[in-house]
Amino acid sequence: MLPNIKKIGVLTSGGDSPGMNAAIRAVVRTCAYHNIECIGIYRGYQGMIEGDFKEMGPRSVNNIVNKGGTILKSARSKEFMTVEGRKTAYENLKAAGVDALVVIGGDGSFTGAEVFNKEYGFPVMGIPGTIDNDIFGTSHTLGYDTALNTVVEVIDKIRDTAISHNRLFFVEVMGRDAGHIALNSGIGAGAEEILIPEEDLGLDRLLESLKRSKESGKSSSIVVVAEGDKIGKTVFELKDYVEENMPEYDVRVSVLGHMQRGGSPSCFDRVLASRLGVKAVESILEGKSNFMVGLLNDKVALTPLEQAIKGHTEIDKELLRVSDIMST
Repeated sequence: MLPNIKKIGVLTSGGDSPGMNAAIRAVVRTCAYHNIECIGIYRGYQGMIEGDFKEMGPRSVNNIVNKGGTILKSARSKEFMTVEGRKTAYENLKAAGVDALVVIGGDGSFTGAEVFNKEYGFPVMGIPGTIDNDIFGTSHTLGYDTALNTVVEVIDKIRDTAISHNRLFFVEVMGRDAGHIALNSGIGAGAEEILIPEEDLGLDRLLESLKRSKESGKSSSIVVVAEGDKIGKTVFELKDYVEENMPEYDVRVSVLGHMQRGGSPSCFDRVLASRLGVKAVESILEGKSNFMVGLLNDKVALTPLEQAIKGHTEIDKELLRVSDIMST
């Protein structure tokens, strides 16, 4: 253990995701295990600028492993993007005796941490928290597994209605510019077609697929659409196009929205958050900085923050093939 690390700060930043509380708990309790003080920073980087700090001990994180959202709250801070804002944040951390920082968030949060590290040489460690699963250097981000389970459960319910009324449903899911949620939940829920930004299906091929489904005897269909898909400007434009070209279909749209970001985290996300939280703190105590802790080949591993930010996650080609076969 490095003798100069006596107090570690932890914050959550950007969009919330299930598992963030479990990660906070892991950071706090790992600090306590190693006799290190822990400071909770409320409202992300904005709270760092405003000095919104609170000491946290093992009992302060009781009964949060099962809760969605983040007890430390989250906010986006334009002020932290300025030199003056980061200077104020640094002065507040030093005044509070904080020696290192654990940032739980996505690539935007990591960008802020990397800049802060470069300007002040302040030790930082990132934990990937986003349902989109679009962070390089980890097979799973916190909240991704929970979001998948939420989406599959909702699509199962939508299918009941689709079958009852012989309807075609377009179900839009989150994921920003990544199709991980759409692809995996689409396969898991038995969708007839999956539209993701990584694969440009095209409107004509979509119609051909729906016509094949109709001809094969399917009276209802589910099409899962990633919010970043480029086929139509919006999922409602897709609906209009299909209605014009296939009037025999009664088409409906369901945009799942923020329900995907909430809810109690799955067991997988709780365990992952615990593993990453322990690794983040112990890596700092080993003298490491400017890394993200992630899961690679089911092992916790470190990836430089710069790579985590700039690297691109790849869609699983095998899953694309499985999707094509399952839609037969």
